[in-house]
Amino acid sequence: MSKKPRVIVALDYGSVDEALAFVRRLDPARCRLKVGKELFTIGGPALLAPMIDRGFDVFLDLKYHDIPNTVAAACRAAASLGVWMMNVHASGGRQMMEAAREALSVSSQPPKLIAVTVLTSLSVADLSAIGFTQSTQLLVERLAQLAQASGMDGVVCSAQEAQSLRALCGPGFDLVTPGIRLPDSAKDDQQRIVTPQMAMRYGADYLVIGRPITRANDPLAVLDQIKAEIDLIKH
Repeated sequence: MSKKPRVIVALDYGSVDEALAFVRRLDPARCRLKVGKELFTIGGPALLAPMIDRGFDVFLDLKYHDIPNTVAAACRAAASLGVWMMNVHASGGRQMMEAAREALSVSSQPPKLIAVTVLTSLSVADLSAIGFTQSTQLLVERLAQLAQASGMDGVVCSAQEAQSLRALCGPGFDLVTPGIRLPDSAKDDQQRIVTPQMAMRYGADYLVIGRPITRANDPLAVLDQIKAEIDLIKH
């Protein structure tokens, strides 16, 4: 297993000051960070610099989904901020994903570019309501294959789908898994969830974990607990 941190802490805060105060309690040797839509909308690009300056790898989770030229321009702008990873929606299609990949090719240090398959908050009933009649598993597999064929470095998926995607897409294709909860954590608004150890057994590369860490009295202790669990898994 790589010694690089596998855990990406989701900074789901509505205040820049609160988010940065929490970041100061963390250690870049123990985790990476994820900045999503709410925090980025509030703080803008400037909020990323203090995190990167402290040595953190930042996953900019904005899930771009638009016409190819618009997504390409957004990806080029995001890459200039020095982020480690960014994402688009695989459902935007091959042309959009290829445009995003091409936009990053001019960067001297291009970030990882991954695609979202199916949001982990969506149940089978939710997917049916918006017109997807095939199973969640088949939909995720189809979108992951499309993402790989379009030059993506990996996908965001539920850890429950990671095992089949690892077999389908092979090694070297990053599987980033949200919906991770500790055994004693609340489910919150996630539907398809697993524990960190289960996720690693299924073939996940990175675990996105928010509230079990951000709400902990001692977040470093929780990170150390997670690392001890996943270090038991050969990956």
